[in-house]
Amino acid sequence: MEAYGEDAKLLAGGQSLVPLLNLRLAEPKVVIDITRLDQLTGIERGEGIVRIGALTTHSEIEHSREIADALPLVASAVPHIAHPAVRNSGTLGGSIALADPNTEWPACCLALDATFIAESTRGARRLAAREFFRGLYATALAPDEVLTAVEIPVTAPEYRSVFLELARRRGDYALIGVAALARSVGGVLSDVRLAYLAAGQTPVLARNAMAEVEEQRLTDDVIAACGTALARDLDPPDTLDTSAATKMHLARVLTARALRALASNE
Repeated sequence: MEAYGEDAKLLAGGQSLVPLLNLRLAEPKVVIDITRLDQLTGIERGEGIVRIGALTTHSEIEHSREIADALPLVASAVPHIAHPAVRNSGTLGGSIALADPNTEWPACCLALDATFIAESTRGARRLAAREFFRGLYATALAPDEVLTAVEIPVTAPEYRSVFLELARRRGDYALIGVAALARSVGGVLSDVRLAYLAAGQTPVLARNAMAEVEEQRLTDDVIAACGTALARDLDPPDTLDTSAATKMHLARVLTARALRALASNE
C-alpha cells in the first residue's frame, strides 16, 4: 500500500471489489490479496470492549456467542446483510472501508461509538466512527492505510437496542434503515442514538431527532417531535424506484417503531 497508494485495491472478501472489477468500474494497477492474513481475523472480548478483526466475515459475526451476548445491536443487524453466500465471504472491514451509506455496518458503528484501527508502515492510529465517514464511498483512511480491526464498547445491561430495515426483497439494499440504542430506565430514554442507513451520502447520526427524545418519557407527542426533527437530519436521495419523500416517510415509521421498542419493558 505504501508503494502503490491510490493505484492499489485490497482484496478481502471480494463481495464489492470483484463486481466493480467485472463491470470495469474499478481498474486498479495492483490488487493486493490479504485474505490469508490470519492476524486480521477473530472476535475477542476484553474489558468493556469487543475487538473484531477486519477480515472477520459477516457469517462469523452472525454465529458468534460473544457478539450475541455483548453487542445485541450487531447480532440483530447481521441477518439483514445480503444473503448467506455473501455473508460467508464478505468481511466487516471490507464493508466499513467501502463506506457504502446503504449498508448495515457503518450505521451500527455510528450508533455504538465504535473505534477503527488503521495501520500503515508509519504505525497505527485510532479513528472514531463519528469522524470516519467523510462522503459517498469516502473515509478518513489514508491511501497507504489498512483497516485492521474494529473495537466496540460492550452494551451495558440497562441499554436496549433495535435494528430495523425496509427493503423490497429480503437481501436487497435497504430503502431505509435505523440502528437504535438507548439507556432505558423506567420508560425514560437517555443516551439515545439513532443512526440511519440509505438516508444520505454517509450513514447519518440524527442529532436533532435524538435531542427530542433525550431524557424523555416516550409519548405520542415526543415521537411526533422526533419525526419532525428528522427532516433536519436526513437527506435521502431519490432513486429509480423510491422518492426521497417516500424514504423520509418510511424513516419516520421506522423511528417510531424503534423508539417504542427501546422504551418497552419486554
